[in-house]
Amino acid sequence: MTSFNDITTPARLLASRRSGKARDMVAPGPDAAQLAAIIAIAARVPDHGKLAPWRFVTVAIDQRVALGTALETIYIAEKPAAGRLEREAVIAFARQAPCLVIVMSRPDRASHIPLWEQELSAGAAAMMLCTAAHAHGFVANWLTGWATYSPGVAALLGEAGERIAGFVFIGTPAKALEERPRPDLDAMVRAWAG
Repeated sequence: MTSFNDITTPARLLASRRSGKARDMVAPGPDAAQLAAIIAIAARVPDHGKLAPWRFVTVAIDQRVALGTALETIYIAEKPAAGRLEREAVIAFARQAPCLVIVMSRPDRASHIPLWEQELSAGAAAMMLCTAAHAHGFVANWLTGWATYSPGVAALLGEAGERIAGFVFIGTPAKALEERPRPDLDAMVRAWAG
């Protein structure tokens, strides 16, 4: 694990960030003060119109069993033919990693700011949450999947008009993180010439 103290420049800190698998995270996770600082950093993202079109829902470790039970109930209601392994996976999802922050997209539909820009700001908040966790010496994993797109889960966790941008799990990696293949920048970056 790379911590902020091990990085000599902000550029090296950013270049060293990578996701860890939530299922492989162990304690410690951030304490209350660290999590508050991580969330405060996550809120410092581009936000046209100063709308704060996102919010953060934290789920304490002692609430994870209840969350898993609620997710299973919603899953069965939406997929009555779900088998035992599917239900167990839904429960396990809620219980992994020491810390869970759910990023909600909360657009202001009455604003003149385009919805797309507001949704991008929510995505930026989720990414900044991962980066801030890394800067505090933790690893993060931004996950989506069934629960992110379930109307029942959105109603459980959010308010009217909100959507789940993702579940961000934060903790300490149980094993060294592997570097994944990165995109070929020569194939992705081009100079515009008019």
